[in-house]
Amino acid sequence: MPSVIKHRQIVEDNWQHVADDAELPTGPVIVSEARWRQERPILLARGEPVGVRLPNTANVADIAADLPVLALVALEFPKFADGRAYSQARLLRERYSFTGEIRAVGDVLRDQLFFMARSGFDAFELRADRSLEDALEAFKDFSDSYQPAADQPLPLYRRRST
Repeated sequence: MPSVIKHRQIVEDNWQHVADDAELPTGPVIVSEARWRQERPILLARGEPVGVRLPNTANVADIAADLPVLALVALEFPKFADGRAYSQARLLRERYSFTGEIRAVGDVLRDQLFFMARSGFDAFELRADRSLEDALEAFKDFSDSYQPAADQPLPLYRRRST
């Protein structure tokens, strides 16, 4: 079973990415937004956790009404230089109060993890050619943050004065 980084730990990943034309396996599944829209009642009737994979071009407002029944939202990074999924994660956490797992998938690199976590991501699927152990060290790169973000709503000066 593959592993991912979740809550700053390496854990076994029991989620399965399922192609649009593939049969649904047992256990937690991550499906495309298109499959979710077409098969929502079937996916929910399974009684298993469901996650939706969104491209970084998707408007998260389009799935806002479904967030209470989704256990996971996987946001795609098609290439490391494309950061639109950072905004999607922040919107999910701050505007839509999504408390489920937000997972970074695609071209996810060690150097991005600290900033992804600040945006609201709590799970990371790294590229197959990357070391999970090395990536965990990214969370130690900075000891504190000045600006408010999804992971810390107060700026540093407000935290120090309380």
